[in-house]
Amino acid sequence: MDHYIGIDVGTGSARACIIDQTGDIKGLASENIGLWQPEQGYYEQSTNDIWKCICVSVQRVLSQQNIDPSTIKGIGFDATCSLAVFAHDTDEPVSVTGPHFDQNDHNVVLWLDHRPVEETLKINATNHNLLRYVGGKMSIEMEIPKVLWLKNHMSPELFARCKFYDLADALTHIATGNEVRSYCSVVCKQGFVPVGVDGSVKGWQDEFLKEIGLADLTEDNFKRIGGVNKVNGTYLSAGDLCGTLCSKAASALGLPEGIAIGSGVIDAYAGWVGTVGAKVRLGDHELTKDMANNDVKQAFGRLAAVAGTSTCHLAMSPGPVFVNGVWGPYKDVLLPGYWMAEGGQSATGELLKHVLETHPAYASTISIAETFNVNIYDYLNSHLIELASKANAPSVSWLGRHLFFYGDLFGNRSPVADPRMTGSIIGLNSDKSIDGLALFYYATMEFIALQTRQIVETMNAAGHRITSIFMSGSQCQNDILMKLMASSCERPVIIPRYIHAAVAHGAAMLGARAATADAKGHTEDLWSIMDRMSKPGRIVLPTTVEGEKKLLQVKYKVFLEQCQTQQNYRNSVDEAVEGWTKT
Repeated sequence: MDHYIGIDVGTGSARACIIDQTGDIKGLASENIGLWQPEQGYYEQSTNDIWKCICVSVQRVLSQQNIDPSTIKGIGFDATCSLAVFAHDTDEPVSVTGPHFDQNDHNVVLWLDHRPVEETLKINATNHNLLRYVGGKMSIEMEIPKVLWLKNHMSPELFARCKFYDLADALTHIATGNEVRSYCSVVCKQGFVPVGVDGSVKGWQDEFLKEIGLADLTEDNFKRIGGVNKVNGTYLSAGDLCGTLCSKAASALGLPEGIAIGSGVIDAYAGWVGTVGAKVRLGDHELTKDMANNDVKQAFGRLAAVAGTSTCHLAMSPGPVFVNGVWGPYKDVLLPGYWMAEGGQSATGELLKHVLETHPAYASTISIAETFNVNIYDYLNSHLIELASKANAPSVSWLGRHLFFYGDLFGNRSPVADPRMTGSIIGLNSDKSIDGLALFYYATMEFIALQTRQIVETMNAAGHRITSIFMSGSQCQNDILMKLMASSCERPVIIPRYIHAAVAHGAAMLGARAATADAKGHTEDLWSIMDRMSKPGRIVLPTTVEGEKKLLQVKYKVFLEQCQTQQNYRNSVDEAVEGWTKT
């Protein structure tokens, strides 16, 4: 039987996932990757280290599952949207660690690195038309601000030697030796506007790069950032054949050379691939009635919520839909001719972790959970159910009816798109007990669900038609959170079979698609691959209890008021103190 490998490079680890030709996962292995923080807000990694961890993971999963390497027919890659830097003359990593940029092989500026503050402000001050395609403002997490920071801090001689990749593209480059870029990488994170969109001629915007101080990158038809498609560069959609495994990479991975390599994607987009094709029985109002249930156009109503430390919300549309505070619309990044939009919550898993760890009852709660041999989340869910029973409450949501928590402790990515947003609480009391912690924990989950509704409603108001939510990530295991998500958003939530491996599963499908390439490089359509290899999911329906529906509706109204009132208060104070200086 043929097999395919998905390589998923997250912030903390590299994972290898092997699937068979039916899409069943046959094995998983991971290896932690290095992360260096030379200064506050600076985060760096190394492609040498990442590639080593990929090789360890692949060799481990092949060995553990006793899979014959000769049965591997395709490999797909996904990675965080991080910037990788190499020398164009030697193809060796270039250090991004200042001030000398020569101490190590740390050549990756991680997505969460916030060093280019001034550069981001300069870019957004241009109000260039391309910013329409990133939600109105380029995020500090994107890669052009990081390239500009390197230009401003490297010597001119060193910067002139640099070529730049999104991390997923760097990995397919290492695997094949080819200079190929993915539309997912350059369109979503590097300011590339596909040819024909809004008058774009070459993809890269010459006048924009010159205006922000990166005129160097326009030389030789943008060669150092990928070139011009079909002139001196190649750009591909997700899973297109970008080459075959070269001899050097094959030796390191323990695989035969010549294996098909699929064009890579950003990790969240692999989550879309790995989830929205799940086979579930949706109601008529969640389906387009004049289309088959497995038609690609059914995906227009499916929001992929890829949840981890933060959550990304991905939606596809047949045409461009502009949404303030939502990145995109991005053309051709997954399926040619279709558009993607990317909303997000800056912190969801991290927010839950923060709320628990800063509460006075955290240590005692952890200790009790350990005695039951469960994690703290499962323990608190059971505790909430017990509290509701003791209080003779109609639901867990009743317990938190008078606690109003707004949780933008890490800023707001969507739809407000304001890093200054913070948190607020109404209903605070002096309770330091485990019961008090459980209620704060519930309020945090409620916030995550209500903010998801805000993002969905903002996207739908702009022209999307989201009718269901396809989740992935460890939060899928949280039954209370998933029910809250469905009930707050008034939409079914679909849980994938492979909760922890949906992203890697999606990457493996990219490898499976590349393996279908014929002599001219033509491949099977990605949606066809997804339809064939996706597995049945579990559906969580919204509450049907009228009292709970009314409660969550009121809580959403208060949530919106908390969101807007914070902005109003901040503006009023800023106006009041304007011009006030130290005397």
